[in-house]
Amino acid sequence: MARGDDSSRWLASALWLALLASVPGQADDDALTVLSWGGAYERAQQVALFAPYTAATGMPIEVAQYDGGLEDLRRAVAKGEVPWDLIDMTRSEAMAACAERLLEPLSSALLAPAPDGTPPEQDFLPDSFGRCAITHSIFATVVAYRHDAFPGTRPDGIADLFDQQRFPGPRALQRTPAVNLEWALLSYRVPHEELYDLLSTRRGLDLALGRLATLEEIHWWEAGDTPVRLLTEGEVVMASGYNGRFFDAMINRGAPIEILWDGQVQEHETWAIPRGAPNPQAARAFLRFATTTERLADLSRHIPYGPARRSAAVRVTTHPDSGVDMRLHIPTHPLNAERALAKDEAWYAHSLGRIHDYFRAWLTKREEE
Repeated sequence: MARGDDSSRWLASALWLALLASVPGQADDDALTVLSWGGAYERAQQVALFAPYTAATGMPIEVAQYDGGLEDLRRAVAKGEVPWDLIDMTRSEAMAACAERLLEPLSSALLAPAPDGTPPEQDFLPDSFGRCAITHSIFATVVAYRHDAFPGTRPDGIADLFDQQRFPGPRALQRTPAVNLEWALLSYRVPHEELYDLLSTRRGLDLALGRLATLEEIHWWEAGDTPVRLLTEGEVVMASGYNGRFFDAMINRGAPIEILWDGQVQEHETWAIPRGAPNPQAARAFLRFATTTERLADLSRHIPYGPARRSAAVRVTTHPDSGVDMRLHIPTHPLNAERALAKDEAWYAHSLGRIHDYFRAWLTKREEE
């Protein structure tokens, strides 16, 4: 690139950041409140998104943590006392929240083009724009295992999660039907394209829950850091969890664990503005900043989630501290995605209440036995 191009791009960036700083309600003594997931993910966001935004605009960012779910959002909107300006949420929950009128509408028009001028509509992955949410990353729920627990043959397929004869020991699974139901049916070799049709039937749900019931000892988790702790402390030998958190334990803490990519369930992570947010204009300004090519590529250099922009994906390089090639740890990398399942978020958005009720009833009965 010629020096003149660099100067022009620097000037354009400077003008754009000046515009962000002048957004109404974005005074230096204000703060943007973001609801996010904590742990390794929030640490990556602090370095790649939050600190750079504060440096560019002077606006501090306060982060609240949650473990997903819509209950707190429903209560806050109903009371008219919403404390957050922006929420980092899964697309299935964003779709459900949007249908309940809990979120503000969003438009792709607020997004910046790619560095070469490609419009956002062409640069973002398909289905990145919802009525109330914009995808920024692709993460995966995966199974990880302690490699010292299986010195001989190691797990290589999702069916091994349910095989406690060949791979004995307790498991840790998220206390939710999502992903657990899919894995249970995949262990029966149900084709990917038939999973959600089958789960729409009583027979399919009973088949999946029957498979889960064959596991002798399950530690149910809710907070995203819990499966990492259970696995690294040796309380379980296999655990479900988010690929980025397992990566953090492996690379930054030297945990003796490995990720089983077979059956990974990919999901969109989105930004959404709650209805009645204290400062929606500032939230939109941050959303534009956080979804630029540069910011998304930098986020993926700190935690291995796939950027939603094509222009960002080609700029992902190495982890800044360890030097690990982050491209090899992203769920969307061809080597990892060969047998991946894309979560049917529209199905979950429409079926969430019914499926959760059915799962809770099954789990309650299991725990009482």
